[in-house]
Order: sequence, then structure tokens, then C-alpha cells
Amino acid sequence: MKRVLVTITGTVFGVVALLSFKTQGHPRAFAGALPSAAAPTSPAGAPATTSGGGGSTPPDPRSSSAAATGAKKRYVGSAIETPYGVVQVAVTTKGSRIANVSFVQLTAFDGRSQEINSQAAPILLQETVAAQSAQIDTVSGATYTTDGYLQSLQSALDQAGIK
Repeated sequence: MKRVLVTITGTVFGVVALLSFKTQGHPRAFAGALPSAAAPTSPAGAPATTSGGGGSTPPDPRSSSAAATGAKKRYVGSAIETPYGVVQVAVTTKGSRIANVSFVQLTAFDGRSQEINSQAAPILLQETVAAQSAQIDTVSGATYTTDGYLQSLQSALDQAGIK
């Protein structure tokens, strides 16, 4: 009788363990191109200038203003694995300012996570460029994505020497 009771109990625990096991599917990449956000290139209120051909004019090498503002440099943050996907960002700086932020990786393990990422990504990028730092608010409903984003962003900003 004891063997039967032990066998049934073991079977019940085994079935419960199998049913509670949650698999992580293959990561899904962000649908389409990964989003990015760039800082405005002209000062507030100043019109942006372009040449008549539609392209931009290369800077004059004799000009000291290009050297004073600093060249653009790109820093790639650490890839952060969250429970729902991988987040990795790149920051382009010009001098000590954030000129652009973009995603290198933004994967999701399921369709719902992909939907959340697609809504949160542009908000995170815009907030970063506006704040010029990693001191931004968490996007409601995308806590894990935001946390991974902030960790990767801070990693890139540390490389750039921006606090």
C-alpha cells in the first residue's frame, strides 16, 4: 500500500512540474528596421540649412567650429538579456552630447513581448535624446525592456565618458 501511495504522489508531483515548466521560445527580432532617435541638428529656432542639390555641404576643413564641437563617435552598450528578450543599444555622441541612440538588438521571445517592445522602443529613444542621459522614466508596461535598455545605455555612456 505504501508503494502505491509513493508512486501516485511522485507521479502527481512530476505532472505538476512538467505543466508548470515554461519554455523560452526562439527570440524574435524586431519587425522591420530597428528604431533610432537623433538629436536635432540645428539649434532651437534656427532653420536647418541644406544646399540646393538636396544634400548637405561638407564642412570646410579650415573651419575650427567642426573641431570644437567634436567628431561623432559611436559606442555600443552591453547586450542585456531580460526574461523576455535581448536589448542592446548604441549611442552616437558629438562632443559630450548624445547625438543619436539606436538599437543594435531588440529581440522578443514571444509575440506579446514583441508588441510591447515596438511600443516602448521609440519612447525610450526619444526620452534619452531629450534628457541627454540615462536618467529617464520607466515605460509603463515595459519594465523589463526599460531595465535592459537602461543597463545597455549606461554601459555605452560609460564608454563615452558621459554621465
